[in-house]
Amino acid sequence: MATSTRPSRARKSEASEPAEAPASAAALTRDQLIHAYRVMYTSRKLDDKEIQLKRQNRIFFQISGAGHEAIGVAAGMALRPTYDWFYLYYRDRALCLQLGMTPAEMLYSAVGAAVDPNSGGRQMPSHWGHKALNITTVSSPTGTQFLQAVGSAEATLRAQQIDLADDQFKGDDVTLVTTGDGTTSEGEFWESINSATNLKLPVVYIVEDNGYAISVPVEVNTAGGSISKLVSSFPGLYIQEVDGCDLLASYDVMLRAVQYARERKGPALVHAKVIRPYSHSLSDDEVFYRPPEERDADAARDPLTTFPAWLQAQGHATADELQALRDAVDAEILAATDDALAQPMPTPESVPFGVYSPDVDPTSERFDTEDDPQYEGGPTTMVDLLNACMRDEMARDERILVFGEDVADVSREQYLGKVKGKGGVFKVTHGLQTKFGSARVYNSPLAEANIVGRAIGLAHRGFKPVVEIQFFDYIWPAFMQIRDELATMRWRSNNAFSSPVVIRTTYGGYIRGAIYHSQTGASLFTHNPGLRVVCPSNALDANGLLRTAIRCEDPVIFLEHKHLYRQTYNKAQYPGPNFMIPFGKANILRAGTDVTLVTYGATVQRALVAANQIAEEGGPSVEVIDLRTLAPWDKETVYASVKKTGRVIMATEDSLSWGYGAEIAASIADECFAWLDAPVKRIASQDVFVGYAPSLEDATLPQVETFRNAYLDIVKF
Repeated sequence: MATSTRPSRARKSEASEPAEAPASAAALTRDQLIHAYRVMYTSRKLDDKEIQLKRQNRIFFQISGAGHEAIGVAAGMALRPTYDWFYLYYRDRALCLQLGMTPAEMLYSAVGAAVDPNSGGRQMPSHWGHKALNITTVSSPTGTQFLQAVGSAEATLRAQQIDLADDQFKGDDVTLVTTGDGTTSEGEFWESINSATNLKLPVVYIVEDNGYAISVPVEVNTAGGSISKLVSSFPGLYIQEVDGCDLLASYDVMLRAVQYARERKGPALVHAKVIRPYSHSLSDDEVFYRPPEERDADAARDPLTTFPAWLQAQGHATADELQALRDAVDAEILAATDDALAQPMPTPESVPFGVYSPDVDPTSERFDTEDDPQYEGGPTTMVDLLNACMRDEMARDERILVFGEDVADVSREQYLGKVKGKGGVFKVTHGLQTKFGSARVYNSPLAEANIVGRAIGLAHRGFKPVVEIQFFDYIWPAFMQIRDELATMRWRSNNAFSSPVVIRTTYGGYIRGAIYHSQTGASLFTHNPGLRVVCPSNALDANGLLRTAIRCEDPVIFLEHKHLYRQTYNKAQYPGPNFMIPFGKANILRAGTDVTLVTYGATVQRALVAANQIAEEGGPSVEVIDLRTLAPWDKETVYASVKKTGRVIMATEDSLSWGYGAEIAASIADECFAWLDAPVKRIASQDVFVGYAPSLEDATLPQVETFRNAYLDIVKF
């Protein structure tokens, strides 16, 4: 620890300094300094206690924050719990303690107790989360927190732009996001910096650089070995480097970075050089890749050694006083350990809680106004009725934001009224920016993870993002955010946090779009608990289902088939601003007695055409069921039909093997076997890719003739 209260030399970016210098470390009182040491010592001793418990097989995982205590405490002192927002990572134990999390709460997490405020025993230790302190739930994937933090900071910006009346937006609140040095190699880090600087968002980054990502040293992860040098060209990014083992220097740097963000000058990044005196986790042993001299050099910088020595040298505390403090902390941790070990575990019955909202059920009658439409105007397309739904909902709720690639009418506002406007490549969002303004409808960078990650952070702050991924075929960069973050958020936080985001995306073939504009693959989303997956086949259903998606509190993947956007056969009248269709309610489009056909999306019309043709020819009577929603799906309607007809075909546009249709077929075989007069059959695309030439596409995707043959074949049993 430096013997002066002056911060160690820091490399500054070209971004301007805060207008007024905040109070510095020199102004810290003796009590504040002693308290800082107490938090640092508590953090280290909690790590040690958890290591002991792991070796005794009384907990099941341990990863420490050792060596990161000084920068963590300094950050907590510079920020405001319950006021600012926090997107942290697993080495931030000291920061969480400084913000107000207790040793007992951390040990509840370690043992997996039901009372654990971090996750209710659902996540591993050090996956921090505390609703009362605005510490959003941490997950295991590295780097997913960056874009969410940017979304949280963006919420502050949007609230100000639309003059939102909400006490949580203080006007100068800041979002903090922390990371290790290794995680800055992730693409989402760079996407987040790009948006944070572009929008001048009040977000502060701390890179806690301990030199290693497990066994991989920083020079392998980061070109040139310094992330702060790499990001120095981002405009308006306030950059500071600091010895993160020096509490006083770290505090001064954090004060300046936080004030820069509070003054709305833009984002800030603090590059803190810290140490890692323990191995990455108890699953790792650093002696295999770090020589003794390197570890000894780290030990000489350990803030748990240098800071108490400085306190004594400066006359802030005697050796006896510091020992008394340590004894008191040891006793507190011992008592907290006994308490934690005595806590009950979560009950087996609690497992499903929080997969979906326990308060708002989109399958309920509350969302069923389908039988009372208030029709206006003449029949119009799916595009028009999707647009009408968003217009209705945005007028109803000012927290709805629409963004994505090309969704705005224009990005350069001075062109509004001078040009027709884009409004999406299929015009689904056309006119929304003109009507509701650029603070609520806007274009994003061409980066799918950026769209979804920011939407998650915005949803944490109470906004309702309805975002567009331009093509299903290109959604995969966002799949980490969707599968590991969006779908799990409510469950893994034990219902403390939720992300009710609607992701609209176009999908499907029959458009001569070839391999990269014809993909389906709904099963990749229906396989994720926590997601609702919707796939309308006509304009009226699209309007009602989108309204339900927006008003429910679960994340929704809303699949819009490009082929169906402007078909004349699926047009409908505008049904009014309160028209809703509940999830999990299928629609029997054609009654029948001999065969049940279950499908969704663009294959619905082909199934109907074929069924009508063979009926006119005196063939079997086919009952055609449109599922409308894929997760959940309407088992009751399907099973009742199967029990009536005794024969069932499940049809999907997706390829045959490993798909959504296989799950429905298996469920029917399990639950309706006694009523079946024939094997459960499937219609699907070939297990190949969709070609551009019409002959290739037609040979790959199910056609009307495919359905005719299937109907005639199944009645032969």
